[in-house]
Amino acid sequence: MSPVNIPVLDLKPQYEQIKDEIQAAINRVLESGRFIMGPDVKLFEQEVADYLGVKHAIGVNSGTDALVIGLRAVGIGEGDEVITTPFSFFATAESISNVGATPVFADIDPNSFNIDPKEIRSKITSRTKAIMPVHLYGQPAAMAQIMEIAQEHGLKVIEDCAQSFGARYWGTCSSCDGRCQESTRESLRGKFTGTIGDVGAFSFFPSKNLGAYGDGGLVATNDDQVAEMARMLRVHGAKKKYHNEMLGYNSRLDTLQAAILRVKLPYIDQWNEGRRRVAQAYNDLLADVPGIITPELSKGHVFHQYTIRVLEGKRDKVKESLGEQGIGSMVYYPVPQDQLPVYQGQYPKLPMSDLLGTEVLSLPIWPELEKYTIDSIVKVIKQLLVVDK
Repeated sequence: MSPVNIPVLDLKPQYEQIKDEIQAAINRVLESGRFIMGPDVKLFEQEVADYLGVKHAIGVNSGTDALVIGLRAVGIGEGDEVITTPFSFFATAESISNVGATPVFADIDPNSFNIDPKEIRSKITSRTKAIMPVHLYGQPAAMAQIMEIAQEHGLKVIEDCAQSFGARYWGTCSSCDGRCQESTRESLRGKFTGTIGDVGAFSFFPSKNLGAYGDGGLVATNDDQVAEMARMLRVHGAKKKYHNEMLGYNSRLDTLQAAILRVKLPYIDQWNEGRRRVAQAYNDLLADVPGIITPELSKGHVFHQYTIRVLEGKRDKVKESLGEQGIGSMVYYPVPQDQLPVYQGQYPKLPMSDLLGTEVLSLPIWPELEKYTIDSIVKVIKQLLVVDK
């Protein structure tokens, strides 16, 4: 039997903090009997729009649907190309393929794990219509450079914010090569991810920084026409019931999930700061461990995952050793999207994403994770790597 049991994520401490509010919200919806597009959906949409500072927030069924609907709402479809990162969950590329477009993969920056703007330029063709950056692990992508590239080439930008709710862009990109204008960086400083491009697509999967108790997602935009299109697409392509104008989806955010998210939203900054405290504790303890590269604690990063790089081919051994001690860890992502079976043989390998797929390891993180638990996790890693040296 393992001496400890530390999961990758523990949602119980969060629930204990707010369970009375959650139960009251659920009971309110149950007693109303309005389970689809009830009042809490509209109220949540307004509250989250106010939080993000956008004109429109449209609740949908999942983060994947938010990507698909966001792409279609800005006019991406058959024959188009969308440049994105290979290093993300499959929903990123899947959404592009599912609207009839072609995902084109640009390699990533090894420090942020996000798409490298320098790699984007070489991928632009006459068919390129959009860029889809992913703010991976809660770290904002290099949005000043990305927006300048998009403006230069007349491209749409759809931000995949599935892991970055509450993250802000401050212009301190690890991949900065000085190619973007200071005026661009200044104009974007302090903006939430999902509010910089044409569309922001969010996920409320239970494990996210702002998580529901089931599936849920959100499309955020400042464009009135994009918002109108997104609202139509989520209800079978209709503005008025039984007057369908286009092929859409059944992709409404459930009233119960909206009510739960309304309870959680006021806590998000507190919880994100808790994640940053955990990340700082890890960074401090791992600073002198050979063969480990810790993530940047850059301003605005909300640490959906705390992901280290384990060098010299030792990642799997570290993961195995943690597991033997009852400590959970995850590899996000062992196979880059461009090399998944569904795209087999269609893309040349990209060296940095392929390398990081063999090195990344995400350690347990949640806002309430206690210091002594972090100590015990790091102790196992040190015992393996320091002794090996």
